[in-house]
Amino acid sequence: MTTPSFDSVEAQASYGIGLQVGQQLQESGLEGLQPEALLAGLRDALEGNAPAVPVDVVHRALREIHERADAVRRERQQAMAVEGQKFLDENAKRDDVTLTESGLQFSVLEQGNGPIPSRQDRVRVHYTGRLINGDVFDSSVERGQPAEFPVSGVIPGWIEALTLMPVGSKWQLYIPHNLAYGERGAGASIPPFSTLVFDVELLEIL
Repeated sequence: MTTPSFDSVEAQASYGIGLQVGQQLQESGLEGLQPEALLAGLRDALEGNAPAVPVDVVHRALREIHERADAVRRERQQAMAVEGQKFLDENAKRDDVTLTESGLQFSVLEQGNGPIPSRQDRVRVHYTGRLINGDVFDSSVERGQPAEFPVSGVIPGWIEALTLMPVGSKWQLYIPHNLAYGERGAGASIPPFSTLVFDVELLEIL
């Protein structure tokens, strides 16, 4: 296939639209999509051609491929939940880990002697968040800028931990998915049913 020229604004915009659509499809979880057939459908739609595949066949195929993707997604999510619970069960056996009634676990790396925030307070913290495989998904430390937010405006595991931490403390939090982002996850970096690990330093109450 001849590589198109991208010299014109129209060509550049067309490529950009194709790139966006491709990225969305890549993130959709739909497996086995064929670029040639995809381009043929796009071309027929843009040129006003009659569909090469009957509409009822297309609808049936779309339904089937979405059902497959949903099944794969459910399997992965179930595996993620099981893996997270296994991690928490093993982690709870450590002598330095405290387990709360809600299921939150934490380890005190450094205990401060300042006041303890309430749910009505705003706080300034440094933190690094990781999945249980060690992948970092967010870090105020890496950005070099502490985060500020209301205690009541974060995930339940953070709310509970912050209302137990004296200012000046550094804790490591182990948060089960039901106290984090649950079955929804958060963007591409935190899959559904993820158990999360946070290093948190409570700098001050604002």
